[in-house]
Amino acid sequence: MPRVVLSSPDRKARLRLEPDPDGQWWTLYHAPEPDRLAWYASFGARTPVELIAAFTDALTDPALPADASSDPFAPLQQIGWAPAFADNGRVSPDGTAYVQRLGSAEEPGTWFVTAALGQDRPVWQARFGTHTPARLVAAFTAALADPQPVPRFDSGRSLATLDPNVVTRTATDVLAVYVAGALEERVHSLAARHTAPSSSPTPSRQPQTKNSRSR
Repeated sequence: MPRVVLSSPDRKARLRLEPDPDGQWWTLYHAPEPDRLAWYASFGARTPVELIAAFTDALTDPALPADASSDPFAPLQQIGWAPAFADNGRVSPDGTAYVQRLGSAEEPGTWFVTAALGQDRPVWQARFGTHTPARLVAAFTAALADPQPVPRFDSGRSLATLDPNVVTRTATDVLAVYVAGALEERVHSLAARHTAPSSSPTPSRQPQTKNSRSR
């Protein structure tokens, strides 16, 4: 089973992949900062990779201010998720996913995002600690609310359910070369966000005046 540990350049954040049949597989820990206590985010084994990527992309985006504030419930409200859990959460129209924040308005707590097929069939869960920046949780819920279809290699076992009332499948032939290059293209596009253009202009040569001398 794969085990991976990635550390940020400043050593403040660490993302760990450690498969655990009874727990979360992906866990990100962030060290405390002057204006924020330590926080964490974790994702279960079946959490869609697009949602995890939305979270980590927002975390590493240099164009997004660290103190930017967002409402994680806003993307869900915009597409009709209904209030749940005494107004401390939202549930999807089909009832398969819900987002909840424990605590109160005065003392907010941990975020829980759960996908389930019925009361006794949880599929995956994501958790965000009390001090996780709201903009990062909002990036996750925005990806969760995105109605665009996502590509999957379906061997019949890669989907949590084949129930046509929950999942709509469309088969598309894709050239192997496109699949092989998808990861490399994504890495290059993310790396390009951190490539800042040179701020120092190239000095230009001034033409010599008629009375100037040179040796």
